[in-house]
Amino acid sequence: MAAQILIVDDELDMLALLAMIISEKTEHKVVTTNNPLEVPELIKTGDYNLLISDLKMPSMDGVELITEVKKIDNHIPILIITAYGSVESAEEVISQGAYDCITKPFRKEQILIAIERALEWQKMKKELSRLKEKT
Repeated sequence: MAAQILIVDDELDMLALLAMIISEKTEHKVVTTNNPLEVPELIKTGDYNLLISDLKMPSMDGVELITEVKKIDNHIPILIITAYGSVESAEEVISQGAYDCITKPFRKEQILIAIERALEWQKMKKELSRLKEKT
């Protein structure tokens, strides 16, 4: 099943690369923006299954973005991509609600596997919520 993925990164080359990788290897629909300040409105008005975000951006960093997105949609998985990978930064984004943290440079397969795992996780969370509502 095709998902709708929102990607935010201040680097246009990275946006284009991620969109190309996902579009060539999957049936998922990709929406991109280089302005993290647009993301909350896009999340409110779109039906996104996954958010992929850079960690370091000038107007709003990935940690702040996680906080804002989780206020709107607590179920959307968020993948953070960073060139500043460390155990501490990964722990911080995960503790703030990100699904996973991927360090640049990454391999195509690595990002594709992370996307599919995040989408499967979201599907299981929705099913769990549905089952809880039945009881």
